[in-house]
Parts: sequence; C-alpha cells; structure tokens
Amino acid sequence: MTSDPQRLGFCCKFIPDPEVEHKTAKAAREAALVMNLTSVTMAYLGRLDPVAAQVKLAEIVLHNLAALGRQVAWVAERPPLERLLRMASNILPGYTHPAARPLYADPDLRRAIETELAAIGERARVAGVRLSLHPGPFCILASRNEAALRNAIEELDYHGEMMALLGYGTGWHPDGAHINIHVGARDPGIDGYRANLSKVSRVARDLVTVENDENSFGLDAVLRLGDLVPIVLDIHHHWVESGGQYIEPDDPRIAAILASWRGVRPVSHISVSREALLPDHDPAALPDFAALSAAGHSWRDLAAHSDMMWNRALNDLVARHLAWTDFEIEAKSKNLASVGLAEQIRGGTGHRTVSTSVERAAIAAP
Repeated sequence: MTSDPQRLGFCCKFIPDPEVEHKTAKAAREAALVMNLTSVTMAYLGRLDPVAAQVKLAEIVLHNLAALGRQVAWVAERPPLERLLRMASNILPGYTHPAARPLYADPDLRRAIETELAAIGERARVAGVRLSLHPGPFCILASRNEAALRNAIEELDYHGEMMALLGYGTGWHPDGAHINIHVGARDPGIDGYRANLSKVSRVARDLVTVENDENSFGLDAVLRLGDLVPIVLDIHHHWVESGGQYIEPDDPRIAAILASWRGVRPVSHISVSREALLPDHDPAALPDFAALSAAGHSWRDLAAHSDMMWNRALNDLVARHLAWTDFEIEAKSKNLASVGLAEQIRGGTGHRTVSTSVERAAIAAP
C-alpha cells in the first residue's frame, strides 16, 4: 500500500450547490456557466468571416480558461481528500481541426493560452490538486481504420500538449497527472494498442493510462499492458464485466496495477448503477449483479452511472481501496456526488456539499 495523500474528486463538469440561494433560474444558469467550459462547432466557425471566427474562438477559449481556473481554485479550497479533478477535454475546441489551426496560431491567443494554463497548473501543484484528462471514446489506439487511428493520435498529442502547457510535460506522470483512454477495437486489440502507442508524442506516451471496460477488455486483459502503461482500475466496469465481483484491496491483481504505475500513486474509477433502476434497493447492501440480471436488468442498464454515490456499502469499499489508490467519481451529479462520498468517508452525512468563496465569487463574476 502507499502512504501518499489520499484523494478523490469529480469529472469535468461543476454543478453549483443547490442549497446556495439563487433568486432566479437565470442566476442558477449563470452560476453553472461561469464554472464550466463551453464549445463551438467547426461548422459554425466556418460560416463566419475570418475576423469574426477569430473573435468567436478567442471568446470561447478565454471563457474556458477562466472556468477551468475557477474549477481548480474550487477544488484547491476543498479538504485535502477532495483535491482531484478530471478536466474536460474541450479546453481548446477544435484544436486539431484543420479549420481551427490557423486561428490558434494567432500570437495573442497563443500567449493567453500559455499564460493561463501555466498559472492553472501552478495553482494545482501548490494546492496538491491532482489533474487528469480523459479523451472521448473515439480516441482509441487499437484500430485498423487508418483515419480513426490518425485522429486518435492527433487527439492524444493535443491532450499531451495541454498537459505540458499546464506544467506536466516532464516525464512519467508528474504529480500523478495522466491522460486516460480505453483500448479500442477487439481487432487488433492489445497488440494493436502496443504497436500504435509508439506513434504518439513522447509527452503523451509518458502520460497515457488505460482502463478496463465492461465489454471487450476486462481487467485481466488490460493487465497485459501493465509493462507499458499504468492500469486504471474501474471498479464498476469490473463488476459488470465479471458478472458481479467486487474487487477488494487484497486481490492479487492490485499488486500488478500498483507495479504498472512505477512508483506513482494509482488512480481508479468508481460509479454505481442508477438510482432510478434500483429505487427500492437497500443503500447499506451491495447490489447483487446475478440477482439483478435474473430480475431482467440488462448489463447495459446496470452499467449506466448513477446521479449520486447512493450506495453506502460500495462507498465503504472505496474507503478500503483509498489505502492504495485515488478515485475519480464517475457520477452524473459530479462534485455533489464526490463531496457526498468524501463526507461519508470522513464520517459525515454524505448528503450535501458546502459552498466556498470561489463558488460565491464565480456566481458574482460577469
């Protein structure tokens, strides 16, 4: 096990505390907007003249940098257990698209990107906030489709560049930073992943991790890549793929996962089946996959993520695993779910979040 600080956190989107008073629906929307990234389509930019397109893209990028900065600042004010954030990938919308490349070459925009990302990364490191990125499901290295593979490599290189601009481009997963992806297609599978990783930039290769899924590449399969990249254990995926096994910290495969990180504290993923699917389930009892399947629930339904971390028995399992790994909470209520889980682990109620000065300042932001 590891003596490093234990951390858990949310993924990509910030949800303002519903217990913070917003006098109107508009105020509530604005509170969410200032804390979250937004985007623009390349089709929309293509309909604008070059000057208008440059202005629009710069507006979106500057908003995203400010919102990301607020998210990191919010996490930095949380208790040490909660200082982890998976950033959204669309910091720079369309960065790899041919239509956007000339726009991103603008010196003023480039200077703003470099300055703001460097400051955000420094804030995270000073506060001990662990950062990660998770490209979309199309970003896979195991593919025989040349166009899809080329796009995946470009996306990984983009994510690597973002991490480098944040200050994490200096070798093997500095400060626990990572870029997590899935394996890809069953053919070419593990061998295809191995062969194609070498085509990714050096910075991205040093940051890439791979997680098990519930369909084609379970934990035993991805462990075959442990000599090459760190393994991210997704406990919920494993529960589905294995037909109901809740992996414990003393499982012998945990040692292999630890070894794959080469001295860096691992990160894992956790989620639970949706509340609406199991409305009468006892939150103090672990869901029984076999019984739920026999009752007619499909594996796809069981794999879908809940809003909150409602199952206290599963949360107790997370607490046991925190001895060796950090956790990204893959629940739809994002920070509300991760804060609730953290409060349960600390012995609190686990039902609400607490606003901070960062959130209050963000709500008041123009």
